[in-house]
Amino acid sequence: MRKLLSTGYTNGAVSFSMLVLRVLSGGLILLHGWPKLINFTAKMNSFPDPLGVGHKYSLAMTVFAEVFCGVLLIMGLLTRLATIPLIICMSVIIFMIHAKDAISEKELPIIFLGAFVTLLFTGPGKFSLDGAIGK
Repeated sequence: MRKLLSTGYTNGAVSFSMLVLRVLSGGLILLHGWPKLINFTAKMNSFPDPLGVGHKYSLAMTVFAEVFCGVLLIMGLLTRLATIPLIICMSVIIFMIHAKDAISEKELPIIFLGAFVTLLFTGPGKFSLDGAIGK
């Protein structure tokens, strides 16, 4: 009980927390991106184009962020770099695609954005490929 009420922390606990955050957020965003990847040709002409680069390129950038960067997060490889496209993707969803929608419509991308920004600032932790390579 004393440990639960403690304000102290250990580096191992922080690294384990980063592992959990990486695997959960990376895995869940991968689940969002996978259907877009396997149905790419069906979606490429109707996908939203908030940046004006074309439907196909908007979908390609979203798939890159959600699938490729999601896998990098799970592995803990190039973690900080991988969060940047994900942060941009979630920001576009929140501030452009769902800008006028109620908060309930954009709460999931807001949660993802918070997780990705946290990982950008904290890094992957020692239980990652980045942590293993950095030693």
